[in-house]
Amino acid sequence: MESEDRQTRKSNLRLLFESLVVGLVAGIVVGSFRWLIGQTLAMWQKGYQAAHANPLLLWLLAGGVLASVIVAGFLVKQQPHAGGSGIPEVELQLQGKLQLAWWPILWRKFIGGVLSIGSGLFLGREGPSIQLGSTVGQGVAQGFKASKSDSRVLLATGAASGLSAAFGAPLGGAMFIVEEVFHNFSPRVWLNALAGAIMANFVVSNIFGQTPVLAIDYKHSFPILQYWQLLLLGAFLGLIGRFYQWGLLNFSHVYQKIPVLPRWLHGIIPALILVPVMYYLPGYVGGGNNLILSLNQIHAVNVLVLIFLLRISFSIVSYDSGLPGGIFLPILTMGALLGAVYGQYMVDLGLLDQKLVVNLIIFSMAGLFSAIVRSPFTAIMLIAEMVGSLLHLMPLAVVSVVAYVVNELLGGVPIYESLAGRMQTKEDNDYVGEADQLTVSIYEGSQLADHQVKDIAWPDRTLVRVIHRGQKDIIPDGNTKLLAGDLLVLEIDENQRGLVYDKMASLQEAKE
Repeated sequence: MESEDRQTRKSNLRLLFESLVVGLVAGIVVGSFRWLIGQTLAMWQKGYQAAHANPLLLWLLAGGVLASVIVAGFLVKQQPHAGGSGIPEVELQLQGKLQLAWWPILWRKFIGGVLSIGSGLFLGREGPSIQLGSTVGQGVAQGFKASKSDSRVLLATGAASGLSAAFGAPLGGAMFIVEEVFHNFSPRVWLNALAGAIMANFVVSNIFGQTPVLAIDYKHSFPILQYWQLLLLGAFLGLIGRFYQWGLLNFSHVYQKIPVLPRWLHGIIPALILVPVMYYLPGYVGGGNNLILSLNQIHAVNVLVLIFLLRISFSIVSYDSGLPGGIFLPILTMGALLGAVYGQYMVDLGLLDQKLVVNLIIFSMAGLFSAIVRSPFTAIMLIAEMVGSLLHLMPLAVVSVVAYVVNELLGGVPIYESLAGRMQTKEDNDYVGEADQLTVSIYEGSQLADHQVKDIAWPDRTLVRVIHRGQKDIIPDGNTKLLAGDLLVLEIDENQRGLVYDKMASLQEAKE
């Protein structure tokens, strides 16, 4: 028994070391990706500025943008899973429903992302950064010849490291992976994901400095007697979030009805829209970092509303074109705009102090993200890290939870799960059929809690190998009672992983 414990500790330390390697490489890759996007966007903005003095230059710029999206589209044509944000792919890979070769995705996503996001389209770098990190995790796992279970942990670690490097938010990166992507709070997952995320953040901090990504100065606490405003704001964000979910999931049908353009050339449409937007409104393009930082200086509600309408419509058009790029930062930008709209409107009505509008801008970023992505813990932690302040967690949490609940009541669904659901194909499930493992947490009130192993309708070819309960490991038999908080290690057939994942998810639902 002592030798087994020693072997387990040795295995855990090895995995931790490999996770740090993943974080180091992911930090370099995503840091470079982030830097190149910033440089490319700045180059385009200077070009459009110069075009005001030389109209002929505008035609050259338009041709350059079209060339960029055509090249990016061609890369996606070669490898379809290199398009979009990449987060749905990571979810499917961790569920065992999709297998991808890491290198073909990595370099195409990197180049395609720089071309499409750097051109100024309303796309975010964070989703692609998560996928880039996950491919690094795959590559490191392959290099170290990691087991299947460890390979998935390293893939999740890479994803967390990618988000950490993109936002400078290691806690938010690790939380996003366990809450939204991995759906598992296993210590092996979150500990290694956090280690990788910290390492990645260390790397990018040496490139970009330690200043928070959204260093917004807000020192005034939100008055407790004004919390009714947070309830209204949360409901407003939940409603808008539901509309955005619907639009993002349905506008792709419009692209499918365009007869003259093949799928890989759909990026031409947002590119053509981008040219006049970039020419007249260069400060409002891209993911939205700089726009968020300048919102507190815009006090006209009608101007804020127009900017928001531009952002939400062009975000949907840009993302559904299939180009490499995500919705992560665009969602935060739209949330900030909605907070500014609501806050400024209340100021105009005499119901809010002008100095508190910046608070609502920050709270709304978390609220809209919570509503659309359905990850309130991630939303709270991520925004706190990005802004660089943990002083206002209570109102941040109130807005996030209210927005989440309202979106739920309106029939909203987690956007990344929905996007993943519509991309599954039969070919994605062609597996070798080797032995594999799946780790499952037992939640309070689920159909697994307080039942004996023999009473559970386990999926075919599924064996409960170990139950982790606190500090103890239990080898179960049919009479072993499962308790809330237990962590089950299931032995499964690899070609059944996706089916077992879905079955176990249904068993986790609350008892009726």
